[in-house]
Amino acid sequence: MAVGDFNAVSIGECRDIYAVDVGMYDLANHASVYVLDAPKPTIVEAGTGANAERVVHALTELGIAAEDVANIVLTHVHLDHAGGAAFLSRVCSNADVYVHEHGVPHLQDPDFLVERTKRLVGEEGWNRYYVQPGSIDAHRIRPLADGDVIDLGDRALRVRHAPGHAGHQVLLHSPSDDAVFTGDALGIYVPETDSIRPISPPPAFDAEQALADIETIRDLEPSTLLFSHFGAAPTGDRLDRAAEAIVEWVSTVQDARETAEADGAVVATFVDAVEGPDRWSNIVAETDTAMNVRGVLQYLDRQGGELPVGIARRE
Repeated sequence: MAVGDFNAVSIGECRDIYAVDVGMYDLANHASVYVLDAPKPTIVEAGTGANAERVVHALTELGIAAEDVANIVLTHVHLDHAGGAAFLSRVCSNADVYVHEHGVPHLQDPDFLVERTKRLVGEEGWNRYYVQPGSIDAHRIRPLADGDVIDLGDRALRVRHAPGHAGHQVLLHSPSDDAVFTGDALGIYVPETDSIRPISPPPAFDAEQALADIETIRDLEPSTLLFSHFGAAPTGDRLDRAAEAIVEWVSTVQDARETAEADGAVVATFVDAVEGPDRWSNIVAETDTAMNVRGVLQYLDRQGGELPVGIARRE
């Protein structure tokens, strides 16, 4: 897909689901926002907000009036998923905004998330790829908890809490489509290489819980995975590969820490070794890598510096 394109998801049992490439970080094939053309039209995810007009364009091309959108559903409130929610809620003036109950305060007052994001991506990254998110009035927000159901008219999205990436993350299971919107629970899917890269942001990344979240998806037995980063893919062996990637990543950071003089040197080691795909700019690749290393280091600190048995690298 090219930036701004949207395609129907034609995998498995999926119907009337469209993936919009919003061009996050000026990259194609990195971030999806999904439009479900249902009796109660629904948007899943909102992107950073910098390119939210591409979602509105997709609605127009699909013949969905913005005022008819009933639901804007966020898998979590990190700003690459929720930064555009206030903009979309203004354009889609009749839509309810759904987010896990732990994320509700951040939609009403995003300042904490803005400052944390700036610390992670730096001022240059913020100015280049983000916009200041607005706040959303409390009466527009619908808090979610595990087991809740969102009615779309011809189908339902069933909510499962998946806090391994962040305490405010949920999975969205559509039994009618035999599909799960995965948020960041499985990491980043790179369709060009059919590979999965774990995401381990501070401060809440929990490797054991992340593996448990993968098992939550496995128990749902979906035939299709709808990644926020990026696109749709058959389930196949991708749950196994996502779990293996988490274990390998955490173990690799732990190994590096054992030989480094300080945690700053651990971060520098991985940043200096970045050799991402050509489509990644240095600013994205390096800030992304540093963030993920710091998330693992903080996780290890909470474990007393030792890897739990379930996270030890499998020989």
